[in-house]
Amino acid sequence: MKKILVVEDEKNISKLIKDTLSLGKYEVECAFDGQEAVEKAKEEKFDLIILDIMLPKLDGFEVMKVIKNIPIIFLSAKNDVSSIVKGLSEGGQDYMTKPFEPLELLARVELRISNKKNVFEYKNIVVNDEEKTVYKNGIQINLTPKEYELFLLLLSNIGVALSRETILDKVWGIDTDIETRTIDYHIQQLRKKLELKSEISTVNKIGYRIEKIN
Repeated sequence: MKKILVVEDEKNISKLIKDTLSLGKYEVECAFDGQEAVEKAKEEKFDLIILDIMLPKLDGFEVMKVIKNIPIIFLSAKNDVSSIVKGLSEGGQDYMTKPFEPLELLARVELRISNKKNVFEYKNIVVNDEEKTVYKNGIQINLTPKEYELFLLLLSNIGVALSRETILDKVWGIDTDIETRTIDYHIQQLRKKLELKSEISTVNKIGYRIEKIN
């Protein structure tokens, strides 16, 4: 079941959003200020965040600067063009204004959740697994098939140390005869092509890990 964090300080609106999302069979957690939202996002894994802007403690824009790698839909009474542009240009996937139609919100959530299955974002890199493409700063990066599979495996396990044996199994197949130094070569190529020298780290005597973004 997909899990969504609703960040809204008005409890009646928060309940309306939660009830609406329940129609889509989503698991919903609620936060009522920006600091609580940040803490929940650190403690639990969410597939999407619905985020108000005018919040106690930390506003929505400040929250977005802290929370990374989770799609965000802004839902705010701020309907001026500058707020909308800021929300979208700084990383929001969508922006809705209040008052809102609950079923429209549900439709937008379902669109973002379904798209998330095939699209991965890390820093300034976007991977579309349906198209098998990798873009960095909007420029397509050409990876070999094995480089692509290896990078996708790392992205699917951010912060997790993957052993060389696991990488061989997942990328080359369990019956492969290649040596582990082949993995090292492909890692070097990813670091070079994607400029991720420090982000793809070596875990001593184990394998490799792509680091979480602070």
